[in-house]
Amino acid sequence: MRDLNSLNRVILIGRLGGKPELRYLPQTERAVARFSLATNERLFNPKTNESRIRTEWHRIIAWGKLAEFCEKFLVQGKQVSIEGKLRTRSWQDREGNKRSTTEVEAQSIVLLGRREEVAEVEPFPAETPAADVLEEEGPSFRDEGEGDDEVPF
Repeated sequence: MRDLNSLNRVILIGRLGGKPELRYLPQTERAVARFSLATNERLFNPKTNESRIRTEWHRIIAWGKLAEFCEKFLVQGKQVSIEGKLRTRSWQDREGNKRSTTEVEAQSIVLLGRREEVAEVEPFPAETPAADVLEEEGPSFRDEGEGDDEVPF
């Protein structure tokens, strides 16, 4: 049973720190991509009348067709919007120390920026805009609870 009073949802808009690293799991041959995303925040100090930018780095992981999409279309510096969930995992390293990390498990990735920037990454067919690439792949890119309603805009 699901607790209706809780929500695990992350929405980030930022720039990629590097090309995604794509691997396939040995047993299932399922694709997994990992990459980093930087988000910036401007901080203003009223005493000195100066502002500075603070950068936060996020670890992103994508699975299946979304992982293959990442490897094909995402490059360092590209601006993207990512929606997903926070996931924490732990393991034991080679020295026997317990390690853990928290990542954003991407469920949806949208390429942002000017159309020319998208075309520089990888040209899309004329009849398929960037946003439709994710929609063609079906429910693996969506949360199970979302419907198939189309919003005309």
